[in-house]
Amino acid sequence: MHHTVVERELELRLVLSPERSIPVPALLNYHSDDPFAVHIAFHVNSDHPVHWTFSRDLLVEGVFRPCGHGDVRVWPTKVDGRSLVIMGLSSPDGDALLQAPAAQVSAWLERTLRLVPPGMEGEQLGIDDALDQLLAQ
Repeated sequence: MHHTVVERELELRLVLSPERSIPVPALLNYHSDDPFAVHIAFHVNSDHPVHWTFSRDLLVEGVFRPCGHGDVRVWPTKVDGRSLVIMGLSSPDGDALLQAPAAQVSAWLERTLRLVPPGMEGEQLGIDDALDQLLAQ
């Protein structure tokens, strides 16, 4: 089975305080062979990017309304008239609040949804084919 990757580079803003944020280059990745997940690599001041993986459904829903709990929370907002998607990330190493341009995130998500429509993710995993092969033996 052929697998496809959908990537998008964009600049996020790491919120340090209500008055201050800094740019953070990021790479959004979606892999059709891992159809339930989105992958984000944040290029902070280090030799290696920081990687986060979470549910594509969580990011899709977070573009429209607040969702998530625990380690990953996503919600839409407007700042100075600009539509943003906020990602709140928590780990044992600390917490981060990141602002992403909503139009760019939405366009990238739409490309992933055209590639693997909602409800069709399981077909990408080949589970039915693997079960058929197993049961045929």
